[in-house]
Amino acid sequence: MNLDGTQLVRLYRMMLLIRQFEERAVELHKAGEIKGSLHACVGQEATAAGACAALRPADYMTCTYRGHGQCLAKGLDPREAMAELLGRRTGCSKGKGGSMHYTDPRVGLIGENAIVGAGVPIAVGAALSAQMDGGDRVALTFFGDGAVNQGLFAEAINLAAIWQLPLILFCENNLYSEMTPIASMTRTSLSKRVEGYGIPSAEVDGNDVEAVYDVTRAAVERARTGGGPTFVEAHTYRLLGHMIGDSEIYRSKAEVAEWREQRDPLKRTRARLLASGVSTAALGDVEASVVAEIDDIEIFAKNSPYPEPSEIWEDVWATA
Repeated sequence: MNLDGTQLVRLYRMMLLIRQFEERAVELHKAGEIKGSLHACVGQEATAAGACAALRPADYMTCTYRGHGQCLAKGLDPREAMAELLGRRTGCSKGKGGSMHYTDPRVGLIGENAIVGAGVPIAVGAALSAQMDGGDRVALTFFGDGAVNQGLFAEAINLAAIWQLPLILFCENNLYSEMTPIASMTRTSLSKRVEGYGIPSAEVDGNDVEAVYDVTRAAVERARTGGGPTFVEAHTYRLLGHMIGDSEIYRSKAEVAEWREQRDPLKRTRARLLASGVSTAALGDVEASVVAEIDDIEIFAKNSPYPEPSEIWEDVWATA
């Protein structure tokens, strides 16, 4: 289906917010204000915005350490997201989780995860709980192409198939598992590999936000009505390195430039909006509003307090 103008503008704004949030985070990381590793999803905004638009706030979602975009698209307050990056008490995990551990059950976000593929069995458990509750809640898990080679992925997807769980397995195939080309890791498409588990799969252009929405919406509707899990393979590309500081010696600058110039999801969506009759001025207003919001987000985060040392044992579920 083709989204109407209002819906597509909304998705464009979400992708802009994700892009500028990540670019601001990169600046703060380089300035030493964000500690530890930072894995930006610049270039992959359409998978986040398109897939999460097909979900309800109560639906469960897990994602990877490159999951800031998905978390924002699922409804995480961007001010809390930036505050978490800066280790502040107002962060979604009270400054204790950082870049790779966003969590907010209020919007169905049951966590990013720093371990490759680890969000998949967690989402399987969430889907099982939804099935046992008897409602129509679904779970969606984002993971990268490298996760498909993990043992826990095979165990989890097999259980999802056997139990016909309301689960969407969303693979962001960005061609590289950290620094290893996916072509050197598997001899067939990832979607074909999962056919042996007895669940349907679909491939989609992960830089086309409308196509991502359509494929995910169909998988969500199938899951809600008892049809079981679906595997979605979205072909996309990260425009920055695996993490900030990555030398990127495993790919050429020409390859990155080609994706940036020809397949950038923001450029493609903007061109589609202009072609549909949305004015340049209207898009300019949207873009200016995102810039203003990002500035406000940074100010909020920087003005927020750090956690007190005495808070270290708060929110720990089990202690000695």
